[in-house]
Amino acid sequence: MTKRIPKDILEREVIGLNLAGRTLAGQLTAPVNLLVFLRHFGCVFCREMVADVRNAATQDANYPNVVFFYQGTVEQGQDFFASLWKEARAISDTPLVFYKALGIQRGGLREMFGPEVWACGLRAVGKGHFIGLPVGDPFVMPGAFLVSSAGDVLWQHDFRHAGDHPDWQAIVPAATAAKA
Repeated sequence: MTKRIPKDILEREVIGLNLAGRTLAGQLTAPVNLLVFLRHFGCVFCREMVADVRNAATQDANYPNVVFFYQGTVEQGQDFFASLWKEARAISDTPLVFYKALGIQRGGLREMFGPEVWACGLRAVGKGHFIGLPVGDPFVMPGAFLVSSAGDVLWQHDFRHAGDHPDWQAIVPAATAAKA
């Protein structure tokens, strides 16, 4: 059975940056959309994720429409995205309504501080990303979902820990397969 975003969540009003409409459904402007749920803004992996998605999306015209979700206010989002991807479409979700609706959970100590996380931290720092002050719950895990314009979840990445990232370049084949 296909996982689907509940209708009340699709119809929920959104605020944020560069939005296409007033509801979540209004942001799903392409047949396949990539919803990326960020951890807190001080997270080195959060910064790395936005930069990596931006690089993948701007290099491939077939990349799905990208919508970020974050835990801060609109103003905090403007400050955060200004240096990473000013044109990004991003939804402020301080009460974590969308996070919870898509099953994003809090991680434990292993998911936040385990050996794999430290190794991924070196990867992120090697790309020029550093830790900042937390904005939001620092234990919230990230999320990535390909969804149809109707809200069907076509693919998702199950994050094993805070530094785990999918291959953002491989999203295009997954999106193409989901369209078919």
